[in-house]
Amino acid sequence: MLKTKDILDEKDKRLRLVSKEVTFPLTKKDKELIDTMIKYLHDSQIEELAEKYDLRPGMGMSAIQLGVAKRLFVVVYELTGPDDEEKEFETYILINPKIISNSMEKIYVEEGEGCLSVNRPVEGIVPRYARVTMEAYDMEGRLIHVRAREDLAICFQHELDHLNGILFTDHIDPKNPFKDKDLYRGI
Repeated sequence: MLKTKDILDEKDKRLRLVSKEVTFPLTKKDKELIDTMIKYLHDSQIEELAEKYDLRPGMGMSAIQLGVAKRLFVVVYELTGPDDEEKEFETYILINPKIISNSMEKIYVEEGEGCLSVNRPVEGIVPRYARVTMEAYDMEGRLIHVRAREDLAICFQHELDHLNGILFTDHIDPKNPFKDKDLYRGI
């Protein structure tokens, strides 16, 4: 079982690699990696399991965060609200993803963006497109298009950055972490 300690820390130079395109058909190892990432993200968002296995909650993960420099990421997005009895999730697997369209409007996470590879609090805003359409491949190698808005769009852009060796902290101006805040909408 994947643990939080198995996820590369921001100090690891491998996180700065530009990941390589994935070839099809997927290898058994690729499929196992995707399943491992999905299980971690799912379990990390269920409080009892996160506590039991000491998992840091996360919504998205790129293969490079596990030391695999392949252009793929997984997002496990919670569909339910805080008062719902049972949690429901939608799972996204994007292989060789790219943004094919985006909104003009930019947004940011008011309480600050987070990352499973950044194990410290980071203040500042990370401007992201409010809406994106991504083109990618599914596990069978079929071309897919996925539209995302608000927090899901932020997550997709965050994970895509990982595939290009970029961390969210790179977007924050160290001299003025809240620079141009009034130009973007906080969510």
